[in-house]
Amino acid sequence: MPDYGVRGVITWLYYRDLPRAMRFYEKVMGLKMVVDQGWSKIYKVSEDGYLGLVDGAKGHHKANNIKPVIFCLNVKDAEAWYKRVTKAGVAIEEKLQESQRLKVRVFMFKDPEGYVVEIQQSLPGALSV
Repeated sequence: MPDYGVRGVITWLYYRDLPRAMRFYEKVMGLKMVVDQGWSKIYKVSEDGYLGLVDGAKGHHKANNIKPVIFCLNVKDAEAWYKRVTKAGVAIEEKLQESQRLKVRVFMFKDPEGYVVEIQQSLPGALSV
C-alpha cells in the first residue's frame, strides 16, 4: 500500500448521554482522553487507534437505537480484561470463550448505550490481527 500519510484511525460513536459514555470508557475501559473538542472526545486505544465519543445532538450523525457497529479490541490478555470488566459490574453478553474456528479467546458486552464491545486475544494461527 502506498504511504498516504495516514497517522491513525478514529472510530466515532454517537451518544445521547455523552458524560455517561465518557465515564464508562475512562473508568471501566481505562482509556485516556487525548483531545477534547467539547461536543466530542477522542480517546487513545492503541499506538495509532482512537475512539471518538460524540454528542449525538451535535455530531455529523445522530444517536440511534440501532448500533450496527462492534468496537473490538485485540488484546494480549483477554482473561485480565474479563476480570476487569466483570469487577466493574458490566453485564457480559457472551462469556469468555475460545473460538476454534478463528483461534481467538473472546467475550462481548455492551457499553451504556448499547454499542457492542468485543475483547479478543489472538492465539497461534489466529484469523485476526
